Amino acid sequence: MFPKINEVLYIQIASADEKEEHKEYKSRIADTDDNSFLIEVPMQQGNSRLKKLFFGEELSISYINESGVRHYFNTYVTGFEEDVIRLVRIRKPLLEEISKIQRRSFLRVHASLELAVQSEDLSRAVMLTEDIGGGGLSIYCEPEFKIKEGQKLKCWLLVPYRNGGIDHVQFEAEVVRIKKLESGRDLAMLKFSQIMDSERQKVIKFCFERQLDYRMK
Repeated sequence: MFPKINEVLYIQIASADEKEEHKEYKSRIADTDDNSFLIEVPMQQGNSRLKKLFFGEELSISYINESGVRHYFNTYVTGFEEDVIRLVRIRKPLLEEISKIQRRSFLRVHASLELAVQSEDLSRAVMLTEDIGGGGLSIYCEPEFKIKEGQKLKCWLLVPYRNGGIDHVQFEAEVVRIKKLESGRDLAMLKFSQIMDSERQKVIKFCFERQLDYRMK
């Protein structure tokens, strides 16, 4: 059931940018262990451009087994290794997480978190998130703080954990889309443009805890 070494993988990447999320990349499994697959840096279908992946980035992967049946699983980047070529380490799914049906439910959770933002003109505001994941987040826009597509923002996110601890996550983000809600408010979709691996890991930890909370309800 698991894909084997040298097996070709077809990859889509979780992104707040719909155009990016629909692009398909191709890679190959170079090695495997109990917990991970080591894959080559993905290459975009059609133009052979290499795609740089980041720690914690969420991936939807498919492969075709020897019987010609396509299988799917979701995973995320857990690290990198330098061999003869650079390899990307991704989490190996559990057998029951592999399906013959495509499920594009990335590790993205609904959450109302405080986010302080600063635009390029140094104006600031505090907003609330609508959802968040390893690749970005959505925020409710404040009318007095003008946001437009393509804008770069400096951000500070307040992240609470189940044990009562709180982290502050600092990153830069790009506004990829703005959606008008039925309520009349604007919802801005942001993708992380600059974020340290350690900061992204804090976001992923929060998402896993929130998903666990949902399953326990």
